[in-house]
Amino acid sequence: MIGCTKLLCGTATVSDVIKHSSVDGQVPPELLQFSNQNRPLVVWNMTNRCNLRCRHCYINAEDRHYQDELSTEEAKVFIKDLADMKVPVLLFSGGEPLIRKDIFELGRMAADLGLRPVISSNGTLIDRDMARQIKAAGFQYVGISVDGKPSTHDDFRNMPGAFEAALQGMHACLSEGVKTGIRFTVNRYNQADLPEILDIVEREGIPRFCMYHLVYAGRGEEMADMDISPEETRKVLDLLSQRTVELYERGVEVEILTTDNHADGIYLLNRIRQEQPERVEEVITLLEMHGGCSAGTKFANVDPRGNVHPCQFWQDYVVGNIRERPFSKIWTSDDELMVLLREKDKHVKGRCGECSYKQLCSGCRIRARAVYGDLWAEDPACYLRDEELAR
Repeated sequence: MIGCTKLLCGTATVSDVIKHSSVDGQVPPELLQFSNQNRPLVVWNMTNRCNLRCRHCYINAEDRHYQDELSTEEAKVFIKDLADMKVPVLLFSGGEPLIRKDIFELGRMAADLGLRPVISSNGTLIDRDMARQIKAAGFQYVGISVDGKPSTHDDFRNMPGAFEAALQGMHACLSEGVKTGIRFTVNRYNQADLPEILDIVEREGIPRFCMYHLVYAGRGEEMADMDISPEETRKVLDLLSQRTVELYERGVEVEILTTDNHADGIYLLNRIRQEQPERVEEVITLLEMHGGCSAGTKFANVDPRGNVHPCQFWQDYVVGNIRERPFSKIWTSDDELMVLLREKDKHVKGRCGECSYKQLCSGCRIRARAVYGDLWAEDPACYLRDEELAR
């Protein structure tokens, strides 16, 4: 994740990260993006089942029963292993995780063991009672997907009224003291809606907004031709940067972030180089701490059947299965791909290989493979100009 608010507005410093890391090794949630610890944030797709059928779903979830998903007892063994490994975050995802009846039992266990449990949801199932249960189970955050203004969102989610239901879900969480935020995947269909969504974030008092770039996986792979162009991406980042600074200067308490395109960090760095040159070295250090694409290093995915993947978009590559071997052993194994992913910058090619900032980015390997058939090719979604690739 690239913290626009933190980088552009200076709300995080290198000394902040070092101070917290040196005390007990536990980096607080708001600084995790700068942690250099090799303990991954784990996304667990606890079920493939979902009450919606979204156009850009990376696991092709549907509203039907799926066989052979991890049982409650198997999940408890998995969570205990993560706690012993001291992973910083366990994200309960899906499908729609709130469909699983044991989510609150497992969330409570994770919280009691010292993990930070969070939820990724479409929000349509959350009412005040559900929000109370989320709170009681110890979940610390709920990220809710919104894909544009009401008509756009409902179309993407294939359900009339999905936008209003998601908004009500956010209000229910906030009313019960559960922090929540919007997850927005930008594409050609909804890029024009971004200003309106940012207005909604401010008007509704939503404390976090994360913009996702499109990754060509699952149903998203069918939408590769719907990704926005490099020039459109630059305009989106300019708008997001402008609004980030304006919100901060007006005292609006909201965190703006982007994810799935680490070129954003370099783009923001170049903006800071022009507007706040005195902060350049610190921002470079923060981006070095962040380390670019974290697939296979600081980010992991476990699917509903217990298969471990380098990230949630990498569903066709299995590192191991937690039914056969603990996650902690799988993640630190000498699997061939995992070894390569731990040193991505040494293997990337094309513009990524030539880029002076490849240690801060390394591009998206999934997009490279989808477009060029080569895992290590340049990221086709990089929008930086040639002169911006040089320090």
